[in-house]
Amino acid sequence: MTMSRTVLALAATLAFAGAAPAQQKGFEPQVGQAGKDVIWVPTPDDVVDRMLRMAQVTANDLVYDLGAGDGKIVIAAAKKFGARAVGIEYNPDMAKYAQAQVEKAGVAGRAKIVQGDIFATDFTQATVVTMYLLPALNLKLRPQILAMRPGTRIVSHSFTMDDWEPDEASTMDGRRAYFWVVPANVQGRWTLEAGGERLDLAFEQKFQKIEGTVALGPTLQAGLREPRLRGFHISFAFVDNNAVRRDYTGRVTGNRMEGSFRTEAGAEGRWVAIKR
Repeated sequence: MTMSRTVLALAATLAFAGAAPAQQKGFEPQVGQAGKDVIWVPTPDDVVDRMLRMAQVTANDLVYDLGAGDGKIVIAAAKKFGARAVGIEYNPDMAKYAQAQVEKAGVAGRAKIVQGDIFATDFTQATVVTMYLLPALNLKLRPQILAMRPGTRIVSHSFTMDDWEPDEASTMDGRRAYFWVVPANVQGRWTLEAGGERLDLAFEQKFQKIEGTVALGPTLQAGLREPRLRGFHISFAFVDNNAVRRDYTGRVTGNRMEGSFRTEAGAEGRWVAIKR
């Protein structure tokens, strides 16, 4: 009696052990499956391609995809554009699946998927950031993105950054992608030195849009013409007290700007501005 029970139990155990591998299935992502903050919906291939082209991705770039899903953006960045790429994915099963896709695509030397929370993972070294999140998440990420290096390129599928207007919006078969360049911070007062002259500049800034004035006398504040900021590149012009237009182009590095100027009268030279 005891032996019979033992044999039956052993047989049942062996049968279960033998059947288990056949019953186990690998993880397969399902459209609409729940994530930490969003459900998973894959980005169409044509949108992926346009997003990476909007950012002008090259082999010199480090692309971070926030909420990497099945890894297709990371794979495309590495395989088609030669970039280094990292995907951050919260779901552990999805992260493992996406990493397997990276390896299957033969780009594991340039790309990887890490399991993590996009709000707790450092992506500040990225030169390009891609995302397909919800508007509230974009807005939550915005302060961190704006604190990144000026010139970092940002691309979002479907959703904007609220009142931070995009530098470009593309539409593909009814789907939209938005592009921004992280702007330098030029808000405030600057001392400009050019051609042996010292002038006071003042800028007002809202994201990449700027306007400003230059002091041309004790009571005269002349408005800047065509002021433009794109990443760390800045340009502006003004008409001086001799009715001559002066055009300035340069680069912003922290609290310093420098570049070249040219006047309608034919003068050329270098300029430097220091933030006060």
